[in-house]
Amino acid sequence: MRPRGGISPSFVSEQRIRQLEQKLRAKEERIVVLETENALLHLKLAECQSMIGKSSTKELPKIYVNCKRHHLHQSARSTVIQIYGAIQSLKQDIKNLRFSALTFLEDFQHQSKNSFYQVLAAVQRIQLHNEVMQTFRIKALKLEQSLLDVTERYQKEKQKRKILHNSLIELRGNIRVHCRIRPLLPFDIVPGELEFEDRPRSSSEKVVCAADDETILVKCNRPGHALINKTLQFERVYSAAETQETVFADVSPLLTSLLDGYNVCIMAYGQTGSGKTYTMLGPQPEDNFAFHLEDETALGIIPRAAEEVFRLISEKPPGSHWVEVSVVEVYNNTVFDLLVKDNCGTTTGVKRDIVTNKEGKSDVPLLVYESVKDAVEFLELVHKGLQLRVKHPTLVHAHSSRSHLVVTLTITTRNVLGDDFGDCSSQKQNKEHFFNYPHYVKDDKRTYPSRSSSPAEFLTESTEKHKQMRTKLQLVDLAGSECVGMSGVTGAVLRETSFINRSLSALADVLGAISEHCPHVPYRNSKLTHLLQDSIGGDAKLLLVLCVSPSSKYITESLQTLGFGTRARQVQRGQARKRNQPGLSKSK
Repeated sequence: MRPRGGISPSFVSEQRIRQLEQKLRAKEERIVVLETENALLHLKLAECQSMIGKSSTKELPKIYVNCKRHHLHQSARSTVIQIYGAIQSLKQDIKNLRFSALTFLEDFQHQSKNSFYQVLAAVQRIQLHNEVMQTFRIKALKLEQSLLDVTERYQKEKQKRKILHNSLIELRGNIRVHCRIRPLLPFDIVPGELEFEDRPRSSSEKVVCAADDETILVKCNRPGHALINKTLQFERVYSAAETQETVFADVSPLLTSLLDGYNVCIMAYGQTGSGKTYTMLGPQPEDNFAFHLEDETALGIIPRAAEEVFRLISEKPPGSHWVEVSVVEVYNNTVFDLLVKDNCGTTTGVKRDIVTNKEGKSDVPLLVYESVKDAVEFLELVHKGLQLRVKHPTLVHAHSSRSHLVVTLTITTRNVLGDDFGDCSSQKQNKEHFFNYPHYVKDDKRTYPSRSSSPAEFLTESTEKHKQMRTKLQLVDLAGSECVGMSGVTGAVLRETSFINRSLSALADVLGAISEHCPHVPYRNSKLTHLLQDSIGGDAKLLLVLCVSPSSKYITESLQTLGFGTRARQVQRGQARKRNQPGLSKSK
């Protein structure tokens, strides 16, 4: 038996034995040839001696006979000497050949014995290896069985985890309100305090501060009135010292619910300059926005949410999820699609309309959805959209956003039956059917002629045997509310401010109508509320992040923001529904 990975000792021994046998046969043949030659020489010697005897008996003249005898005697003697020398040489050769044959035989026997021992040792090692392999095979079978048991328990625990996680989120409320207080900034100084600009700031100068993780304290100190401290309760309150990582730590559980089949909306609300864009995106340079910062700890909710969503998707079966992105802004009560490309491939903003589809959901026909494979592609698209976002400087904020930004990340999950996926062949067929489905395709950009849903919805409508789930994550950076007298805006910027305040007022009216259980909710009073109808009054898990300034300079705007959040907390909705039931996969 040849061991794997090399030449066995028995094979080498057999080759050596064959070589020795061939040499031995060659020597034996040489001996036979020499013995034959020796016999021939003996015969020739006998003939010569016979000829000498016969010549001595003939009667010849004495001189002739003597000469002849002398000549023959010399010739025979020379021949005999040559024959004798040849015989001696042959005898020596025979001795040498016999000695060589004996030496080869001894070597052959020694090599055979060594080869035998080597083969025996190899056989013993092979038997030992076979025993070890058999032991490993038994252990492997036990481990496989144990892995199956652990996998089965893992799936059961995974189901329990999903149920408990979403139950916990629902107990906390499908509308959660967090409040973040930004640090004091140079432009927060009240004009009467300019002469004290060089002195250290104390906590008494902050009229808004965090009493604890769930309570915010507002010091209402008006001239001629007594100091009044107001406390408001929210699900989470972040002080000025808390980081972006801390804020996102309370957001990430909602992303787990997103992959479990629930729609999620995260919205930042507050006055201009209160830190909404910083919370949602991170630091914003003067020229354009850049996600790839040297200090990654400053990244906001949107880039962190993208990384977390794709990390969660990477743990799912390959090819089971498709992700698409849309970026729109609501500017002057008009919706603009920020991912539309012109003939030169340049991204431009195109006006879109909002309609209500047959399921009663808000819809944006012809809205562009871009497919993305990772967080980098997602952030590149968001960056392109941000470059088109309308901004104008005001006295309150040098880079004030003049529009509401809505980034929607849509996840389509294939072959969903509860939480089980189909086999790979089914996924391959579904993927082929997905890409063969008729829709408009241009430069990896898809537009849909009748509604803003992704191709996953069209696939569900075209075939019943392919199960799928479609969820979406809406990330909203609202424009800031402003006091016209404080911001100092005029002309076109004043008109923008009017539209911004009206849309935010409409948002407050919608929340008020829902909290008071009014039969009619005025979603259509503003394009913003119409666009976010499914998140505000629908079945999505909504997180509202209130951003406020601690300065007494903006006490009125801060109280208005906190009042908005308090009203949002009073909204009672039905429980969020998981979107893997028949019929739900078609809705947004």
